[in-house]
Amino acid sequence: MINATQIRKGMVIIHEGEPHKVMEFRFTMQGRGANSIPTKLRNILTGTQAEVRYRSDDRVEKAFIEDKDMEYLYEDSSEYWFMDQETFEQISIPRDQLEDIVGYLLPNSVVKVQLYDGKPIGVSVPPSVQLKVEDTEPAIKGATASGNVTKPATLETGLTIQVPMFVSRGDTVIVNTTTGEYQGRPGRS
Repeated sequence: MINATQIRKGMVIIHEGEPHKVMEFRFTMQGRGANSIPTKLRNILTGTQAEVRYRSDDRVEKAFIEDKDMEYLYEDSSEYWFMDQETFEQISIPRDQLEDIVGYLLPNSVVKVQLYDGKPIGVSVPPSVQLKVEDTEPAIKGATASGNVTKPATLETGLTIQVPMFVSRGDTVIVNTTTGEYQGRPGRS
């Protein structure tokens, strides 16, 4: 059991006897009385969503989630396919369960698949990934890394981010998977 104040986005908790993924949460402080934590939860077994308000002194049960290293293989029309590196068993996860991380998945990359009672419920990606720039405006001569001017760039996974003006098509960039922001280029400080 954890305090409700320890709830975080992406965490899986037990609500009304079933596992729910925390989609959104916020901590609100009130002048008097207990603070509240409004959350949006999605039942990972049925997909139904609920809005639940916890008090700061409530206790919630954190679900046991197993993380398993798996290789991302490919996507089809609605699912993403992963392979267990030990047993070579393949599993699929529906696109809607992967939410915002699909832009960070490269075929043949190893990710952590989250399992609840043996059923895949999500994927964890590393804090940053290196992706190749597929399309962006041409680089501007003389643009430096110190400038704050950016332009949109489409990466090899289809993800579009803002990059500095000196980044060109074909460059590899480092992207923060939590914020979706440009962090730099490999091998440069």
